[in-house]
Amino acid sequence: MKVGKFRIHREGYKIIAGVLSALTILNIAGWLVWPGPTVYHFIAMGASILLFFFILMFFRTPARPVEPDPLLIYAPADGKIVVIEETYEKEYFRENRLQISIFMSPFNMHSNRYPISGTVTWTHYQPGKKYHARSPKSSELNERSSIVVTSESGTEILVRQVAGAVARRIVTYSRKEEKVHQGDELGFIKFGSRVDIFLPVDTEVDVQMFEQVRASRTILARVI
Repeated sequence: MKVGKFRIHREGYKIIAGVLSALTILNIAGWLVWPGPTVYHFIAMGASILLFFFILMFFRTPARPVEPDPLLIYAPADGKIVVIEETYEKEYFRENRLQISIFMSPFNMHSNRYPISGTVTWTHYQPGKKYHARSPKSSELNERSSIVVTSESGTEILVRQVAGAVARRIVTYSRKEEKVHQGDELGFIKFGSRVDIFLPVDTEVDVQMFEQVRASRTILARVI
């Protein structure tokens, strides 16, 4: 849905409609039960507007066209870099990989994008716990959805959507054997989470710890 230049993600339609209905009913009920106007009515109205605006902002989905470049690896999500380290990836590669993790606060845009172009060669959903997304163990123990994209040159990159303490649903649009393009949407995570990306260990990293990054805008790394 598009309101002027402001785009709303389709994953938010039902939630936005439900929140708007609930806030409207609550405010009308407040005026009927406690005749006004009083300062409390205006406080309730102000709080309702702020909450509704927050929900709208959460489900925003800006258009971010990308000129595909097979040598660049773009950030798959908006947020803050919380991990840059070599680690053993045991779900698919079963070998050491360079892990870069992006923490997405509730104030970030939550649409996830493909960091490279290629073919989806593996997908896997794993139910799990709800540890805080900043916790190192969240990558292995939390609910998660993993996607492997293989580029035309044969480079394999794993993107993992990880649910956080308040995330309630991971949505993944990827399908095995699907051809995908750098910057296209791969999924959405609702209300706070993180995205991990696993790269070859010799990948040249372009970001630093705690740096704020933007999906399809920030270059995470370069293929050597």
